[in-house]
Amino acid sequence: MTRTSQGSELFCVDRGAGLPVLLVHGFPLDHTMWDRQVDVLANRCRVLAPDLRGFGRSPRFGGDQTTMAELADDLASLLDARGVDGPVVFCGLSMGGYIALQFWQNHKERLRALVLCDTRAAADSADVAAGRRAAADRALREGVESLVDGMTPRVFGASTQRLRPERIEPLRRVMLSSDPLAVAAAQRGMADRPDMRSRLGEIHCPTLVVVGREDVSSPPAEVRTMADAIPGAQYVEVPEAGHLSPWENPESFNRALANFLATL
Repeated sequence: MTRTSQGSELFCVDRGAGLPVLLVHGFPLDHTMWDRQVDVLANRCRVLAPDLRGFGRSPRFGGDQTTMAELADDLASLLDARGVDGPVVFCGLSMGGYIALQFWQNHKERLRALVLCDTRAAADSADVAAGRRAAADRALREGVESLVDGMTPRVFGASTQRLRPERIEPLRRVMLSSDPLAVAAAQRGMADRPDMRSRLGEIHCPTLVVVGREDVSSPPAEVRTMADAIPGAQYVEVPEAGHLSPWENPESFNRALANFLATL
């Protein structure tokens, strides 16, 4: 467990040596969503896969809302505590991508490159933000099961549900184990996150944008528009994958990531 300067404590897998690659999970998941990347990357990179505050093995910390900027600050402090002095490749999925953009905004000197997976730069619409706040309240009243039941068919692609249903249950169990207080705080933080679309043209580090071809939460057309707005960004669609492309089709995802890392 690593204590950050903000006072939170973060569990973090830390393996390998070389170029540091920071893998930041989505909501409401933990570091295990990257299991199919850690072993591969650790052969050539230093891989850090933390649990964000309140998720996985990291204890809950803070109030009833956790902002994406606070989570980015946690990760910058984690890198300090782990002795990571050089710039990192920040790879974030979904909520991890929202955090990545805040990390770029507030800690850009620490970035070697960005990998934005199944995420978006736009803020939530008023209706979506209201839905997040309502879901936060419901998680506190009833637990997270109804949230997970609603999310599961949206985050896994049709191909996974039809051809590889055994890949669903491990992450579903992770979601169901989430602390309702951490879930609520993150939902409220995502509802209030800033719209970053006007800033994308200012991103000048190497960037890879990846999306599952069957992602209905971050549709490929929207994600491609985000990639087109980032100077020099590479764009890759992962076949037979939805919103959790690194988990659903790790072979294709890992190939895209390896090709990108080889250019750095």
